[in-house]
Amino acid sequence: MFKIAKEFQFDACHMLDGHNKKCHNLHGHTYRLLVEVSGDLIDSGSSQDMVMDYADLKQIVKQHIVDRLDHAYLYNQNNPNECRIASLLQEMDRKIFAFPCRTTAEGMSQFIFDHLSQYLPVSMIKLWETPTSYCEYRRS
Repeated sequence: MFKIAKEFQFDACHMLDGHNKKCHNLHGHTYRLLVEVSGDLIDSGSSQDMVMDYADLKQIVKQHIVDRLDHAYLYNQNNPNECRIASLLQEMDRKIFAFPCRTTAEGMSQFIFDHLSQYLPVSMIKLWETPTSYCEYRRS
């Protein structure tokens, strides 16, 4: 089995309502996302001897994750305060994206893994919130 990976970047804002440190406030990050896929080599066609074409990987991640999250307010759809902000932003025709969990690096990593697994043989997600802080998620 082989593994390949591609790195992406997007900017977004969020808050962690109820957190007892400064992330309780609305703030932004330049996120760095590494998507790793694994599998056997393709045995014929233009992608022969590849796990998959990097261009295809890029297109799928961009369409399903990066384009949807970049420059958006990311919020927990189960948190009333975060939903109030999202509602106001939506009224103002601003970009928002709802997560089914808190928008921690951990929650976002698992969501991205699960969502991309519908389209790719994802084996690992690594998401940096800052240049020195990241979360890695893989299925055991």
